[in-house]
Formats: sequence, structure tokens, C-alpha cells
Amino acid sequence: MTSYIIPCLLAFVTLFALGQKIDVYNALVRGAENGLNVTFRIVPSLVALLTGVSMLRASGALDCLTALLSPLMNAVGIPPEITPLMILRPLSGSGGLAVGAELMAEHGADSTVGRIASVMLGSSETTFYTVAVYYGAAGILKTRYTIPAALIADLAAFLASVLAVHLFFGL
Repeated sequence: MTSYIIPCLLAFVTLFALGQKIDVYNALVRGAENGLNVTFRIVPSLVALLTGVSMLRASGALDCLTALLSPLMNAVGIPPEITPLMILRPLSGSGGLAVGAELMAEHGADSTVGRIASVMLGSSETTFYTVAVYYGAAGILKTRYTIPAALIADLAAFLASVLAVHLFFGL
């Protein structure tokens, strides 16, 4: 049954468009052209963002930031092992997932670190990636309040994930 849904939907749209006297082929070509134009507008932003994330990890700067923030994280009762995830998640979803997988492999999925990482991955956003894609597609150059507000939301998600793990799991 499910294998027929897409072909039926495509047939319905085509028949409906023909009934409305719409040139289906030209509409498809125009849609594909618009999609390619959007892709060409956002690719430079994505390349710059992904290059920056790769450089951050490969240069050791992420390890330096983790070591620098470790005393602060310990002071507020947050496992310092979470710091790389906290830094990378707003930049890159794949980078955040890689760090989350590393944390779970090293500490276990049921550990405090693993649970905080899981909740954080599920409750935060890849802020800079999202802004690069959607603002790039819309041609918006000034982010104004978007990035500060989104980073505050990411920080709130991070703190909420730590609090949730401590409250619900008593760790």
C-alpha cells in the first residue's frame, strides 16, 4: 500500500495541473531552476561553516577551549566532558553528533555524561548552520538579533538538559 502513495500523489498533482491547464513540464523545470539558484546562494556559507568547524577540531582549539572552561564547568557542577558538545552543537549537527557518539562510547549512554549529551542533542539546534541555510536562501545578510537569541536558547537547552538529568535520574 505505501509503495503506491508517491506514484498516486504524483499522478493526482499532474492530472490536477492538466485540469487547470498548467504546463506541468515548464512548472517542473522552473521549480528545479529555483532550487538550483537557492543551492548556489547557500553553498558558500555552508562551505565556510563546515571548514571552520573542521579547522576548530583539527587545530586543537576545541581541546584548549575545553581545558580553559573546565574549572568553570566543575564549579557549576557540570561534567567538563560535555564542553566540546556545547561548543560544536550550535555550529554543526554532524560535529555535535560525532562528539555525542564519542562521549557515549567513552562514558556509556546511561552515564551522567551520556544522558546530558543525549538530552542536549535532542533539545538544541545547529544555530549557525540553520542561519546560514535559511538566511542564505532568503537572501538575508544581517542576522541582527537572531544569533544572540538563538545562542541564548542553546544555552538554556544545555542548562535544562543538565538539570533534567539531575532531577529525573538523580545523578
